[in-house]
This record gives sequence, C-alpha cells and structure tokens, in this order.
Amino acid sequence: MSQQPLQRRERLYIDGDWRDADDVLEVTDLADGGAFARVAAANPEQADAALAAAERARSAMRETTIPRRADWMDEIADRLLARKEELAEVIVREAGKPISSARGEVESAAERFRRAKEEIRALKGEYREGTTAGHEGWEAIVKHEPVGTVLAITPYNYPLSTTALSVAPALAAGNAVILKPASDTPVSAAILADVMSELDLPDGAFNFVPGKASDIGDVLAGDDRVNTISMTGSSAAGKHVAKESGMVNLHMELGGNAPAVVFPDADLPDVAGQCAKGSFKYAGQRCSAVSRVLAHESIHDEVVDLLEAEMDAWRPGDLFEEETTMGPLINEGQAEWVQELVEDAVEKGADLVRGGERDGIDFEPTLLANVPHDARIVHEEQFGPVAAVTAFDTEDAAVEIANRGDLALDASVFTNDHERAMDLADRLDAGAVRINGAPSHGLGDIPFGGNEASGIGRQGLYVTIEEMVREKSIVL
Repeated sequence: MSQQPLQRRERLYIDGDWRDADDVLEVTDLADGGAFARVAAANPEQADAALAAAERARSAMRETTIPRRADWMDEIADRLLARKEELAEVIVREAGKPISSARGEVESAAERFRRAKEEIRALKGEYREGTTAGHEGWEAIVKHEPVGTVLAITPYNYPLSTTALSVAPALAAGNAVILKPASDTPVSAAILADVMSELDLPDGAFNFVPGKASDIGDVLAGDDRVNTISMTGSSAAGKHVAKESGMVNLHMELGGNAPAVVFPDADLPDVAGQCAKGSFKYAGQRCSAVSRVLAHESIHDEVVDLLEAEMDAWRPGDLFEEETTMGPLINEGQAEWVQELVEDAVEKGADLVRGGERDGIDFEPTLLANVPHDARIVHEEQFGPVAAVTAFDTEDAAVEIANRGDLALDASVFTNDHERAMDLADRLDAGAVRINGAPSHGLGDIPFGGNEASGIGRQGLYVTIEEMVREKSIVL
C-alpha cells in the first residue's frame, strides 16, 4: 500500500544559509500523482552567489586535514542511514523507483561516502630525485592539493547515489562543491544538503542550487570560478555543457546504448536472466542498461523465447509494495520517446513479441525480435524498458553493429570461448566490457565511463578523487 503523500518545501543552501527563491520546481509524485514537493529554483543571481561562496571557501577547504575530511565522510554516511526510510520514500515518489530499489540506493550512497574516506587516505604523494644533467642533487616532494571548486551536475535516475559519486570524492579531496540536481528529482539532494548543513564545514564549502537548466545552467557551467565539472546526464546535455565551459576539467559520464553480444556456446538461460535484468531494471532508465541484444542467427529465436519467459518477473505495480519490480518512466516526454523508437522498429519490420503499450508515463515491459539493423532503437539511446533483439551472422558483423553510432559506454559478451571473449572485448568500442554478465557500475571500485559521445574520463571513487586533485612539485 502506498503511504500518505508527503508535502515538502525545500530551499536553496548557499554560503551556509538556507534561502528562498521567487520561482519553484513542482516535483511530481510518481507514486500517487500530483505534486508532493515544491523546491526553490535558483535564479542567475543566486547561482552567482553560490559561485562566489565556493570561491571564498576554497582556502579554508584547502587547509582542512585528511582526518577531518574522513570524519565528515563517516558522519554523512551515518546521517543518511539515519534518514533511510525518509530518503527511500522520497526516491520512490520523485524518481518512480520501487521501494526495495530506493532503500538500496540510500545504502549505496552511504557506502560511497564511507569508501571515499578510505580512498582519500590512500592518495599519497611521492619523493623524486633529479636525474638529468644540471639537476643533479635536486630533490622534490610531489604532493596533491584540491583543484578548488567542483560543480556537480547530477541526473534523475539515481538522484542520491550518483550524487554521492560526485560529492563524496570532491569533498574528500578538499574541494568546495556546488550541487545542481536534476529538476525532476531535487528532493533527495535537498535532504543531502540538510545533512551537510549539520556538519562543521566551512561556509560555502557545500552549496545546493536546484533550478531550471535554462535559467542557471550556463551561469554555472560557463563561470571561470569553476575548476572541475562532474556531470552525469545525456550526451546532448553534456555536449552543451562542454561548449559553454571554459578551461576546466570535464569529468562526464553520458549516454549509453549497451549491446549484449550472444554466441551459441553461451549459457542461454543465464543470458536471458542477465539481459532481462539489464533491460528492465528501473524501467531501463540506466546508462548501463542492456539496450540491444545481438544474438547469433542460429540462436536468435531461442534467446527471444527465453527472454519472454523472464518478463513475468518484471511487474509494474504499487511502488510501495515489496513485490513490485518496475515503475514508470520519469515523465511524459521520456515515455513518448520510447514509444517513438518502438514504433519505428515495428514499422521497419521488427516483431513486437510482447508489450509496446503506453499509458501516460507507464510503459509496458517490451520485447522486440528480428529488429532490423537500421532501426533507430539499435543505435539510439532509449532509456526505457525495451529488450530489442537483433541477429548477426559473423563476429565481424556483431562488432560492426555494436560499434555503429556514437555511444560507447558499456557492452557485454556472452560466450564460453575465452579467446573469443577477449577478442571481442578488445574490438568493441566501449569504456567497459563485461564477460558473461550484464553491465554494472556498482559502487565505483572499478573505473567506468564512456568513449565518444558517452563521456570524458572515468568515474569511480579513487579515479574520481584523482580527477579532483592536482599535483604540485616542491623542489628542495
């Protein structure tokens, strides 16, 4: 049963103070309908105030010690877990996640802060000696220092845990942070801001500025006071931010269209389970989702039959029921986009095996078979609950289909032939290739990120911290 709807009002947090705004973001309740929260929407002047506050806080943050920052990471994790049920309910309502997934997201966010504590302790400088003529006897200490100000632009699909993946490394490394959450899902980020306000952070070290991208996006991204932009979002949004930004470090995980390449010697029942989870978890609204299944022509039909059998486990329903495994799409526009791609595939000759119907933001788990290689869904990011199965005849053909297009974030190869698996892993254009499993970014202990239009750099707790510090050589 759904709980009683929340009625929340959230404010901006700038320079250690809570502030109101003239405009608001109405946050839709994806569990019960209507709006459940009104979040202050920053204007350009307030965005500028956050930039100024972060700049003022940089020197104080640089002077903080690693033990002090490590204590912050533990305290943030403890406070998030203390508010686990509140945060889980908010994530259900603003992001449309089933309650079991929402609870897991809170736990993942807390764990990312705890792990950032350990990773910052592992970041060590080095001692170097001069080894070239004229530099004999030189000695140097190479140390790390924070870059300064990190702008964190976060997505709607994991509004707390992905935010943690940017904010935890930035603060652990000693930077000031400006958090701009997705306009669809700013409430869980507001709770994180409340947690931050209870710490002994220097004023301006953490600033929370929700708002419309059209109003404040370019103000934040294009300002010289920002040193690093950490962004997770669509490729189109990432390209826009990159165009607007100046001489800053860009750290971006963008769109994905992960192929799962399946060979006849694979464990096909396991393939079906992995690909179903990869396609339908969180209604496919994951950059690492299995968006297309490339099955060898000799097993195409068997893979389709096994996938269809797995679909019964992915059931839409009341988001507060433990048995519910799938929720709605984030908004009407996203649902219309998925419908457009499915219709295009069917018009071009794909078989609609199951699903395909839309009711507002609810889109049925959908299975397409015999999808032509020129269908848009094979090469464009769908971000929806659709498993699109297409056939290939040779390894070269599979690689060509998988690599066509400009999205190159994740991929999977299913085969029991080790040499083939490693060969395909080398040839597939992707930031990460998983063998005999669906793509998964986990907590970030293994680096992940995309090539081409799928991003810049790699994310993960340690590698992100490395992106948020710079080296200084002190020659003795």
